[in-house]
Amino acid sequence: MGDLPDRFAGSLLGTALGDSIGASDWGRALARRGIIDPDAQPLGILPYTDDTHMTIGVAESLIERRGLDVDHMARRFAENYEREPFRGYGPGPPRIFRLMRAGVDWREAALRVYPGGSFGNGAAMRAAPLGLFYFDDLEALRRAVEEASRITHAHPLGIEGAVLQAAAVALAVRSGDGSPLDPGEFLGALRGLASQAVYIGKLEAIERLLKEGPDPGRVVLELGNGIEAFNSVPTAIFSFLANRDSFEGAVLYAVGLGGDSDTIGAMTGAISGAYLGAKALPRSWLAELEGADRLERLASALLEAKYGAGPILRRST
Repeated sequence: MGDLPDRFAGSLLGTALGDSIGASDWGRALARRGIIDPDAQPLGILPYTDDTHMTIGVAESLIERRGLDVDHMARRFAENYEREPFRGYGPGPPRIFRLMRAGVDWREAALRVYPGGSFGNGAAMRAAPLGLFYFDDLEALRRAVEEASRITHAHPLGIEGAVLQAAAVALAVRSGDGSPLDPGEFLGALRGLASQAVYIGKLEAIERLLKEGPDPGRVVLELGNGIEAFNSVPTAIFSFLANRDSFEGAVLYAVGLGGDSDTIGAMTGAISGAYLGAKALPRSWLAELEGADRLERLASALLEAKYGAGPILRRST
């Protein structure tokens, strides 16, 4: 399996680093000042938010069920929220989880809370484990992400954003083999999965912006930095591609764009970590990252679950 363990670990750890740095005053200050220093020491522990917490839930469910069981995943989200409701969840998912606890099927609950479905980036922010598990089959990835997204985000724009984010992680895993990544080919593969005009247009804009240079003002204007999936997933993809040889450069660039910095940072970190691997992540940052050991164990168990080898990771308390 070559470097797959390193890339799986890199993506989950990268999610949490991007999330925690984007949520921390230290990380945002570093990004604003344009300081790209892997030895820059965080000011204390880097705690993660709901982005990483829900990513953990996705990974746990895939591991325990050895693939997608959407009902199991929905229950795991609700259970994890009840255990740690302090992770900075937005207002919608907790309402869905409370309806589930009251006996409402999650399919109905999601549409009660968001009539027509949510097009926020909540499904995309947690998509990295799906991108890892299905990295070698983009059609299976699409089907799995579409199903898993509907637990909380049933709008086509929310779903497609999650598909593109997971696919970017999958393509990064495939590309991280030592050969140079071709941004045109990477974006072409993503365009093959896009059907919504807003995503097709923004993927085309990414290719143009890469040629023009990563001017933050232009990137925010054309790609966005908001909570909507279409205003954040393309931004994360650009942040990775514009800084593809540097994890810290990609994450700090993403965080420096402002807006929904923890989620854009998390998505950028997931892609960059999948491409560069855990060995490329800054040691000083990892030393302060909350739950780093747990995330490494999850990554190892996710790979074992994919290939049907080894024990299933038991849930930690």
